[in-house]
Amino acid sequence: MSETDTLAPTPRIIPRPDGATIAYHKIEGSNPGVVFIHGLTSDMTGGKALALEHYCRARGRSFVRFDCFGHGSSSGAFIEGSVGRWVEDTVAVLDELTEGPQVIVGSSMGGWVMLLAALTRPSRVAGLVGIATAADFTEDIIWQALSWEQRDALRAAGWIRVEGKDGETYDISQILIEDGRENLVLRGPIDVRCPVRLIHGLEDPDVPWQTSMLIQERLASTDVEVTLVKGGGHRLSESHDIDRLIRTVDTMMANVQVE
Repeated sequence: MSETDTLAPTPRIIPRPDGATIAYHKIEGSNPGVVFIHGLTSDMTGGKALALEHYCRARGRSFVRFDCFGHGSSSGAFIEGSVGRWVEDTVAVLDELTEGPQVIVGSSMGGWVMLLAALTRPSRVAGLVGIATAADFTEDIIWQALSWEQRDALRAAGWIRVEGKDGETYDISQILIEDGRENLVLRGPIDVRCPVRLIHGLEDPDVPWQTSMLIQERLASTDVEVTLVKGGGHRLSESHDIDRLIRTVDTMMANVQVE
């Protein structure tokens, strides 16, 4: 793994066994490294991902950002994606692109994925940082918001178009809902024992801040901190939000125990 990605416009790819491809950018450096997971219908080119890359480059840390299946430059249609598939993508990134301990930073949907990845590869994950972590969102947010008529339409057609609170429309599949039910983490203890930092805006219209509080209750780790941001929304992507994220990751890096 000697190749270094220097903000090239064309991402590299990981081929998957089923013919799909994961697009990614990577820089080499010391461990613990950082792996960033974007949110639902987002991608690896957002401000938080690029800021973390700049931070890691300046400190000589390894860093990987990638697009989950059906997002950005990776292959596949979003409507065919699922939480389980996105966890598989993340585990493939850990296995094929990184060595040693990694700190995973997950935004929104990426926060749920990071928890599941940590459960799958506990020896590889040295710490987690979640931004508006949307654990169990398929069931607790999407499914609960659907009317009975919409649920019937979803079952009949296999997908439905819904309007989010941000006014944008999203195509939601039955696959996403059913797979989500197989990957719920908030119904019992979460056997993640590494340090965890959760950042959540108190004015988040998409994922209630109480979700982060419930995550910290469920986690087995004794090293969990939750930062609630007064006036903060869902994306937490303003300059002061980015600064807070970098400080949080930097502090974790300084304290993470590497055997």
